[in-house]
Amino acid sequence: MLPDYFEPRPPLQVDARTGEAIEQLYADEIRPGTGQQLSYRLNVAKWEFLCRLVDSCEVVLHGSADVDIDEFEPRKSADVDDFGNQRAVYAASDGIWPMFFALVDRTKATSLVNAAFRLIGPDGDRSDPYYYFSVDAAALDRHPWRSGTVYILPRAGFLRQPVQRLRRHLVEHQQWASHLPVRPLARLAVDPSDFPFLSRVRPHDPARLQEAAAREPDGFPWLVEDRPPLD
Repeated sequence: MLPDYFEPRPPLQVDARTGEAIEQLYADEIRPGTGQQLSYRLNVAKWEFLCRLVDSCEVVLHGSADVDIDEFEPRKSADVDDFGNQRAVYAASDGIWPMFFALVDRTKATSLVNAAFRLIGPDGDRSDPYYYFSVDAAALDRHPWRSGTVYILPRAGFLRQPVQRLRRHLVEHQQWASHLPVRPLARLAVDPSDFPFLSRVRPHDPARLQEAAAREPDGFPWLVEDRPPLD
């Protein structure tokens, strides 16, 4: 059993007809690779569409507040994990996690702690995704959200973060990296109301979190909350 601060993905409500519509949208507007804004008319939430898309197509996703990126260039990141500390283009094989990066207002939020992963069982089966989202407490008080864009990128050329152990669990991370520039296939506009964990984002004290991470580098997510998440 995982600690309850890791949030499971809500159940997907994608029926066969909607699945066919997603496949058609992929064929018509994503696979051609024009980078266009999707004309979204599906009858499921955008997070459900994105989750189904990355599960069934050879794509990964990148969230950004910038609505007009024609090509992603590798950039040096800063992360406590070696994989996330490379000069690379980062993306996710998950439909919810990149929405967080598209929607958080980095002019207000100075510190983010987040994750998306699946558990690998003894027989090799993979669980549905689990998540963790936290921003600095001062930012959370200022409602640090804005509209953004989720970019759909070709998976070819990306490498997945290696499998790791989280306590007793074998974890498959949903983070991927490319060391080469990447042009998006398409893009999808998102708003805070599209993010299913908006009311479950947790607050933290950045200074206390930095101290905890220095003491125990493998202690993610270093719970140093000032109050419980909003209901």
